[in-house]
Amino acid sequence: MGDECCNSGCKPCLLDPDDGDIPDLLNYIDGEFTTAASEEWLNDLSPVTGMRIARVPNSNEDDIDAAVTAARSALPEWAAFSREERATWLDKIADALEVRSEEVAQLESLDTGKPITLARSVDAARSIANFRFFAEQVREFTPETFEMTNATNHVIYKPVGVAGLITPWNLPLYLLSWKVAPALAMGNTVVAKPSELTPMTASLLAEIIDDVGLPAGVFNLVHGTGINAGSALTSHHDVDLISFTGGTATGAAVAASAASNFKKLSLELGGKNATIVCADADLDATIPGVVRAGFLNQGQVCLCGSRILIEESIYDEFVGKFLTAVNDMPVGDPSDPDTTLGALVSSDHLEKVMSYITLSQEEGGRILAGGNKPEGIPEQFANGNWLSPTVIEGLSPESRCATEEIFGPVVTLHPFADEEEALAIANATDYGLAGSVWTRDLEKGKRIAEGIDTGMVWVNTWLHRDLRTPFGGVKHSGVGREGGRWSLSFYSHAVNICLYDE
Repeated sequence: MGDECCNSGCKPCLLDPDDGDIPDLLNYIDGEFTTAASEEWLNDLSPVTGMRIARVPNSNEDDIDAAVTAARSALPEWAAFSREERATWLDKIADALEVRSEEVAQLESLDTGKPITLARSVDAARSIANFRFFAEQVREFTPETFEMTNATNHVIYKPVGVAGLITPWNLPLYLLSWKVAPALAMGNTVVAKPSELTPMTASLLAEIIDDVGLPAGVFNLVHGTGINAGSALTSHHDVDLISFTGGTATGAAVAASAASNFKKLSLELGGKNATIVCADADLDATIPGVVRAGFLNQGQVCLCGSRILIEESIYDEFVGKFLTAVNDMPVGDPSDPDTTLGALVSSDHLEKVMSYITLSQEEGGRILAGGNKPEGIPEQFANGNWLSPTVIEGLSPESRCATEEIFGPVVTLHPFADEEEALAIANATDYGLAGSVWTRDLEKGKRIAEGIDTGMVWVNTWLHRDLRTPFGGVKHSGVGREGGRWSLSFYSHAVNICLYDE
């Protein structure tokens, strides 16, 4: 298969000598699986071993243009389907995903380095649930009617058109299905661009969609880098809508590209979320929740609580119990059901996270746990992207490590004296995506939650999701809301028809 480089600034690829077992993933355009027009390839590397596990088309504007043309051609027929008919297609996709749910989990764990138990319980399960949820939502969707003394206003919802969907590497199919399902439900056609770092389950979804017989051109998948395929998609004159999940810097570029054509836009970007632990919290219940919030998926979740704020009177007690729990987390082989933390997604990302750990010491921080490669990693995983869960104290709340998104298994600890100081620390960042508050007093918890400049807050829990509620952030964490009716509204145009009756 050759040793083509991905040309994306990565370290030299470590290639599996048994190339015969390495699959070539393909684009899916107008109901056909195809290679890139350039005939160039990217390498998909295992986070656990560093070895190549697949090749991915290095697509460019020609592939994007072909996909958009197919989506535009399929749009009138798909938009003419009733909501019930489109919901039935979503259920078919969900049923097919469920049959292959273990395959989804295995591929997701292989591609991302996350533990198989997490891939099964979160990624595979949620991907199925997303299609079923939006099938139900669109069936129940009732357009509004507003009566006047001499007229009736009927609000109808039309498809926006061709939807460009760009998804990240941390929750590949989970987030792709979160966009594809409502986009199709509201009558749009889709061109999806998954992360080139974790392309496997996107390809599996295309295979499933092809198997169930969704009309050609309704769903299209184009692999490639953000520079080549992603930018071509966001700037394409015949794309009507962009939904992007990813980093804030890239999101700014997406917004600038989409603005020139006045595309409808949703951006779910980064986070630097605060976990606030009050003195009256039940620590036996709180510690596991805070550990989960800090380190789920190796800390590679935009909602992770990477800044832990602890009331001064319980600081020492909390830190002692917290460190015990963190040090007890099994790190290693993702295929082992007992593993809690796997590998980071890439060597470049590991290098970025490690650079912040180095910076934390320059900023006066003290590493209480982690900061290095975990002990006991098997020899066959020696070239993987490993990092122990890392806990840092002593940093100023205004330091870079306490205000910039690290997106890895790294948390910082900060004592606070009262609610006012807790909120000042929580809001001392450009981000505003999520947060959590831990207290026995729910009225106080709600009061503190309302004072955080963020899009979502949990009290005495974390990532407890009701898919009907709005999802999104403020400040540099994004633009717009998705979830439930908010998704259905985003993936449609509201049109008011006023019937005047004199």
